[in-house]
Amino acid sequence: MSRKALFAAALTVMPLAGYAQSPDAENTPAPFADRWPTFFADRWAATLPEPVGIASYVDPQVIALAYAPAVSEETPPAPIKKQIERASYGMASYYWQGQRTANGERFEKRELTAAHRTLPFGTRVRVTNLATGRAVTVRINDRGPFVAGRVIDVSQAAAEELGMVGRGVAKVKLTVVL
Repeated sequence: MSRKALFAAALTVMPLAGYAQSPDAENTPAPFADRWPTFFADRWAATLPEPVGIASYVDPQVIALAYAPAVSEETPPAPIKKQIERASYGMASYYWQGQRTANGERFEKRELTAAHRTLPFGTRVRVTNLATGRAVTVRINDRGPFVAGRVIDVSQAAAEELGMVGRGVAKVKLTVVL
């Protein structure tokens, strides 16, 4: 700090220090006290973190708890979002040959997998044969079918579970499994 700055600070502090020690200071309200509503002070105080004790080692979990917002018993729990079941209907076919799937996996006709045009890879879909009521859950790992009017291509293993191998196609209901 330069000498000029130190001198200016001393000139500012000295009159205040003298006033604080005078008997008038006890009976005089603080400057601007009548123009400073108390709720501003309360709001400002609410933004301060809870004090943490002095320790040689502070555990990070203790710090996290000290600065965590207080939860009152009056706070209602967050509402649970109800899952809406969305189903689509259409024709399903099956395939039994191929080298690689669209996501790069080796095609295995004995696994419960399927091809869909838009669902993300890894999505699990419950496929229900509307004629027989039989259902199977498959994992999307390929793209297709590329035939108009079809919504899903299932593997041969899934087709056997659904009972659609003889006809090759079936009317199905698709439901994404969450």
